[in-house]
Amino acid sequence: MTERMDLLTDEQMAQFITKGYLVLKNDLPEQLHQKVRDKIYKVIHEEGNPGNNILPRVPEIQQFFETPVVRGALTSILGEDYYMHPHRHCHYNRPGNPTPGGGKWHKDGYWSSLRSHRPWWAILFYYTQDITEELGPTAIMPGTQYYEKFLGDKGETLLPTGKAGTMVLVHFDLWHKATLNVSELDRYMLKFQFVRLKAPDRPSWDHRNPGMTVPDGMPAQHPELWKDVWDWLRGDQDSGVRSSDWTAGKVEEIGNNLGSSSEIEALNAAYALGRMGSSGVEELVKHLGNGSKQVAERASYGLQPAGAQAIPFVQPLLSHPDDFCRGLACFVIGMMGPAAREAVPSLVSCLEDESEWVRRNAVEALGMIGKPYSVSVQAVTETLQRSVEQEADEVALNSGDMYVGQQKYIINKVGYTAALSLLRIGKYGEEEIVIRGLEQALTSRDRYVRAYASEALTQLRTDKAVEVLIRYYRTSRWCPDTSKASTF
Repeated sequence: MTERMDLLTDEQMAQFITKGYLVLKNDLPEQLHQKVRDKIYKVIHEEGNPGNNILPRVPEIQQFFETPVVRGALTSILGEDYYMHPHRHCHYNRPGNPTPGGGKWHKDGYWSSLRSHRPWWAILFYYTQDITEELGPTAIMPGTQYYEKFLGDKGETLLPTGKAGTMVLVHFDLWHKATLNVSELDRYMLKFQFVRLKAPDRPSWDHRNPGMTVPDGMPAQHPELWKDVWDWLRGDQDSGVRSSDWTAGKVEEIGNNLGSSSEIEALNAAYALGRMGSSGVEELVKHLGNGSKQVAERASYGLQPAGAQAIPFVQPLLSHPDDFCRGLACFVIGMMGPAAREAVPSLVSCLEDESEWVRRNAVEALGMIGKPYSVSVQAVTETLQRSVEQEADEVALNSGDMYVGQQKYIINKVGYTAALSLLRIGKYGEEEIVIRGLEQALTSRDRYVRAYASEALTQLRTDKAVEVLIRYYRTSRWCPDTSKASTF
């Protein structure tokens, strides 16, 4: 793997923030792409789709993600220590299939308890063959990553095409869908997901100009939202003007727009209030605590650009009688990152909350804030261990929590999130305590808890961590040559 990286430019970052995608190209030998295609064809047609195991089943795929282009792009958007998520999939689009991939516009199922406007996650769609519109590429709808509702005919449809090695890097929440393959060839698209492990403290791309320039032809629909993402990625979250010189009537008028049927208007209201100083923060907190579920979520996003000044207003909501509100308060505080360290003791108390939704948001927030590490790491580790121990109790594991119950692909939601938080901050805690918790997590019923735990141990790389990993890999290693056609 080369150490060189092709970092993104300011212009490319601006496109990703506003439009939610970039089309990139790997310059790799055709023989490598052909070899991977041949192996994928054999696996899918003889064994079925291997799902998450596509990488160990076809290990040559890893070379696609070690190029200067891919490493530079992912580093630019997710930071230098980004992590390849254990969920990945080969999307097979056969000729004549009338409903490829279900045939509907959608966002991918997400891994946190709430979607994030800021890029904590990203998806890479990779084509191992020359991709034309006839082959049925994955269609994307630029600029829709911030919308919960599908725009329908109001949105623009884009069909990225190109030579083998073409890839589309998208914001995790961009609307997309498979399209009809009207050719006579099988089409394979590799979908891999990546996650950011810490909030940015400086730009990680080839950054030259402090201000973001909106791409030509892009309507300036969300200037405050885009500015928040840009500033956050620069590690300059508190750069926005936060004037408190606003009349109560004007602030309330904008606050009422949080309930607008127009998602564009509602998001603009949320982010505008986040930059109106204490009066805007108080208006957002009011709606977070008393608004409908939809309005409260919009308010939580608007509080992010307010920065550290919002924490004293949000922290009391951790004791709100409604568990949905308590969970949103945890989410907001976590998104503040290290600036929210004063709230760590309160978040630790939330780990005992009766609501799974609240516990999950609290344990994720601790991983995003980090310091003081001694307190956060121990609390997260204990939460992870407790959640794994409770897996034998079906009632405890399947709490019926209405806010996270739809994520059926995550068996142990609190444990999953705690393991991710330890991947983020475990290396800063007391080694013996952390390794003991991670070793227990390797016995979890949840595949993603195990994956995060093994990666966290890999990051530690101490003698004890390596010893635990070796024992684990002796029974879990994958042989790419073994299949039902060749069992030994």
